[in-house]
Amino acid sequence: MAAGKETLRTQKHPGVPEELVQYIKTGSKFIIAGHKEPDGDCAGSQLALRSALARLGKEVLVCSAGPFKRTELKHLADQFVTQPGENEKLNAKVIIVDCNNKERTGDLEKFLEGLPCAIVDHHEAGGPLSSTPQNPVYLDADAPSCTLLIDKLIAALGLELTKEEAQLLFFGLCTDTGFFRHLDESNGEVFEAAARMVDNGANPKNTFHIMNGGKSLKSRILLGHLLLQTESHFHGKLLITYESLEEFKTFGFEARDSESLNKLLQSIEGVQANVIIRQEFADDCTVSLRSVDEIDVAQIASSQGGGGHKNAAGFTIKGSISNVKEIILESFSKVFQM
Repeated sequence: MAAGKETLRTQKHPGVPEELVQYIKTGSKFIIAGHKEPDGDCAGSQLALRSALARLGKEVLVCSAGPFKRTELKHLADQFVTQPGENEKLNAKVIIVDCNNKERTGDLEKFLEGLPCAIVDHHEAGGPLSSTPQNPVYLDADAPSCTLLIDKLIAALGLELTKEEAQLLFFGLCTDTGFFRHLDESNGEVFEAAARMVDNGANPKNTFHIMNGGKSLKSRILLGHLLLQTESHFHGKLLITYESLEEFKTFGFEARDSESLNKLLQSIEGVQANVIIRQEFADDCTVSLRSVDEIDVAQIASSQGGGGHKNAAGFTIKGSISNVKEIILESFSKVFQM
């Protein structure tokens, strides 16, 4: 193994790499990037890290290719730019959060080429990653949110959380844990971190309202459509629903509420997985997969060029809803026959 280069091993809650701490301390200008179509965990991680680095006297720009589809992100979207300018790139270092490759940053990728790049992520890497002083990697695939890693990174930089940072981190944590409903008895450390965030000013009641309030009447009508179109397969173990192109044109992005729909579908007795297919273009669909317990939907998403977690994943695919449905049924037939 080459000196100064250590092959990254995913371990249970690894500490913050010293290489990452030094990468930040020795830099003066940073671009913090996240994955396209950001969620609360991604946006919260980016903005909290920006705040912390700014307190260290760093020049920081947060970038996202967007789009900011989720209602709960409306209050944060105007803090991001879609791409850095040439002057902003000059002598800058990149930190990518909540994904582990530049490709997942979408249209932002081409603007990050050639710059030193660190990664902070809680998704399983698609291939071997190496951590070096020039390109440090902080990966913990056992962590339920990236904001937990940002929380540890801020502490490793010698800082206490501000109220703003605590609120952003708590928001991201609640987003990726379904307000803690996805956690089990092994996650005591997560609740300890949440308690610290609350002690530093995060408001659980306000966070719940941001995540679940402010929905439009259209979003409730669309929810009804998708429930009526839900199909049961494999003796009720799998539920599939879909949003047609016509419905997408009628209701748009802002009427979507996948979180509420997933909660409703997973509450049905016997359900082990559920899928939402959305046709956004004539020959293009996005697919969201959720599961409970031992069903690993990340493997299915990965086989179609997507990714995610064991119980929450997704991908984009060419084809009509009916064609995509056939692919999904074939994939799950292998799962339920095991």
